[in-house]
Parts: sequence; structure tokens; C-alpha cells
Amino acid sequence: MTKRAAGTAGGIAAAVPAALFVALAGTALHRHDLVLNGVDVPWGAVAALVLLGSVQVWLGAAFRSVVPTAVCGVICYALTGWWSTLETGKRLVIGDTAGNVWVFGIAGITVAMLAWCRRYRRPPG
Repeated sequence: MTKRAAGTAGGIAAAVPAALFVALAGTALHRHDLVLNGVDVPWGAVAALVLLGSVQVWLGAAFRSVVPTAVCGVICYALTGWWSTLETGKRLVIGDTAGNVWVFGIAGITVAMLAWCRRYRRPPG
């Protein structure tokens, strides 16, 4: 196994528990709102997305690859998507403003962090 393949495998191995943590913590955090002049501001969903972005940047920088960043985003998106489709009463993410910002923001943050983490890639060879 080459050093590059070993680094990618290690990055994927680190990305899976990181994605599980972000999905759980972000889902718990996304429901926090602040009411300003009668308008709900979903600060919890924004904080959850900041958490996701920071974990993805850490993975990209630590393993010098975009693969762990992508794996983290895909797993986090799949878990929160699944939690938003559970039957009523068991659903963890509902389709309100905070839920939509959290679920659809994962895709946007992942794309942005993939673009950002390209700078950390190892040179070929």
C-alpha cells in the first residue's frame, strides 16, 4: 500500500466517526432559535453548519485530501436526510426553517469546503 493510499484510508476512517458526531450534534443543535422583533432566527442551524465546516476543514488539512471532507459531508447529509424522513413522532429534523437550513445547508457547506480544501492536497507523485 502506498503512502498516499494509506493516508486516504486513514482520512476515510477518521471521517466516518467525525460525520456521525457532526450529524448528531448538529441535529441536536439545529432547533435552537432566537426571536428578534417577531422573526425566528435559526442560530442553532447556522452554528451546526459552522461545526460541520470546521470539521471538514480539519479533515482536509489533517489528511491533505478532499476525500475525507467529501465522505464527512455525504455521511452527515445521508443521516440527517434519513432522520428527516422518519414517521411522525420519531422525526428528528422537521421541514421548518431551521430544519431546511440544516439539511440543505449541509450540501452547500460541503461543496464550499471541498473547494476550500483543494488547497491542502498533496502534490502528485
